[in-house]
Amino acid sequence: MERAGDTALLQNIHRLDLLAFGWCHQRNAEAMIFVAARWISRSADGWLYLLLPLLFLASNTIDAAGFIALGCQAFALERTAYLLMKNTCRRRRPPDILPGFRSLVIASDRFSFPSGHTSAAFLFAGLCTQEFGLWAAVLLYPWACCVGASRVFLGVHFPSDTVAGALLGSALLLGARSLFAA
Repeated sequence: MERAGDTALLQNIHRLDLLAFGWCHQRNAEAMIFVAARWISRSADGWLYLLLPLLFLASNTIDAAGFIALGCQAFALERTAYLLMKNTCRRRRPPDILPGFRSLVIASDRFSFPSGHTSAAFLFAGLCTQEFGLWAAVLLYPWACCVGASRVFLGVHFPSDTVAGALLGSALLLGARSLFAA
């Protein structure tokens, strides 16, 4: 049973989401931002998560088998939790809520919470940071943040969807490490 305080909190979060979303779409009128957002978003479509481990495997520079095994287990957890949350919460996307608004890309599914692109990007950034240390964190966490921002700029997510995705991906990496790491 939902309490009045819970409803008020969700309404306040939604109000902040609308303000931040509106700010993003007032400020991003330049085509360059849209182009960059599309490229950044596409970089998190999944191919990077497959390509990088294959490069590591070919180079024999790390324990590729352990990295790949933990990565597969972590992504299996992440995808399961993401789909469960998305289909339980069923939050509609910005174009479905905001009259007259059209996103710049077509989302791959109906619901927006949490952002799967952001969740996977943060999980991947954490996985690589765990294996390679500071240089991976310096490169990949800003990229993961940009993935989340790109999803808002493209109009398929509200900011809180991407924050939830970042938290989900990070938390599930920790969970996978606890469950599966040797």
